[in-house]
Amino acid sequence: DFMSRFLSPEALRCDPYTPGEQPRDQQYIKLNTNESPFPPSPRVLEALSRAEAEKLYLYSDPTCAALNAAIAKRYGLGPENVISGNGSDEILAFAFRAFCGTDRPAAFADITYGFYEAQAALFGLEARRVPLGEDFSLNVEDYMDFPGTVVIANPNAPTGMTVPVDHIRRLLEKDPGRVVVVDEAYVDFGAESCAPLVREYGNLLVTQTMSKSRSLAGGRIGFALGSAELIGDLNRVKYSFNPYNVNRLSLLAGAAAMEDEAYFQNCCRAVRENRAWTVEALEARGFTVLPSSANFVFAKSDRIPGGDLYRRLKENGILVRWFDKDRIRDFVRVTIGSKEQMEALAERIDRLLAEA
Repeated sequence: DFMSRFLSPEALRCDPYTPGEQPRDQQYIKLNTNESPFPPSPRVLEALSRAEAEKLYLYSDPTCAALNAAIAKRYGLGPENVISGNGSDEILAFAFRAFCGTDRPAAFADITYGFYEAQAALFGLEARRVPLGEDFSLNVEDYMDFPGTVVIANPNAPTGMTVPVDHIRRLLEKDPGRVVVVDEAYVDFGAESCAPLVREYGNLLVTQTMSKSRSLAGGRIGFALGSAELIGDLNRVKYSFNPYNVNRLSLLAGAAAMEDEAYFQNCCRAVRENRAWTVEALEARGFTVLPSSANFVFAKSDRIPGGDLYRRLKENGILVRWFDKDRIRDFVRVTIGSKEQMEALAERIDRLLAEA
């Protein structure tokens, strides 16, 4: 971690997000970064032709018109209700910049996606961390009187647990003068989306990603759904930061993936089935597994501490995610991969438990 004497005090206050390990060699079964175990839709591969690759000397469409149109159609909205970005991380950054600032703090859970913390620090924002319940549930009552922007990951990461949509509706209605950002990165694996509420509430922003359920983590495509006014606010930030924010090939890949509904549904179904199998397998081995609506499970064993389990699995060729943080140190987060990968995980865990 090099640092120069030129680093500004503001940059020094940044709290960088730590991504999951991405080993370049393929010796591991990777169950640590919530990628899809499936390749992108065949339509994506057709869209990424040599002829299109040859156009990379030209800038991409800054308005992302074709991609936004495909997303709008899928959600029954207008193109003015959509903004696309370089992963939902960029969209979330636009939202933090647009809707938080002087006298407008952000609020998010104490255990949630680490990027909220990183972005609040990046923009020098005041942030309130609201503790989840003893059982890791999120209670919207804790946010009812908060005077700033509320950010809720639903399903939450790393827990996988959800907040009912009617609870979020109450939050939206309590204070129409406050924006509620619902980060739905994992919604397609079994949770109810707030996307239909966008037509009703001018203070709701829903963010989603194509990294998980649409098998495009490497394509870096995220998007937000909201009122034309909220999307206009985000575009104001985007055009101040990075107008050509989605590259030409990702624009094509994203639109093709969004249009292949059947492939998307099949992938999500397979992940849900493999998740059910994995939960059963882990519980049969004495693990406590939180209820998950995501493409991962958050689990702990009373026989092996979380850090040890992470390290032992890595030595045995399987990567899972472990967070060395209060309240969740005992847990590991396990991405749901293919059935073969999950069977391999169960077999390695049996070996470790036998050794323990």
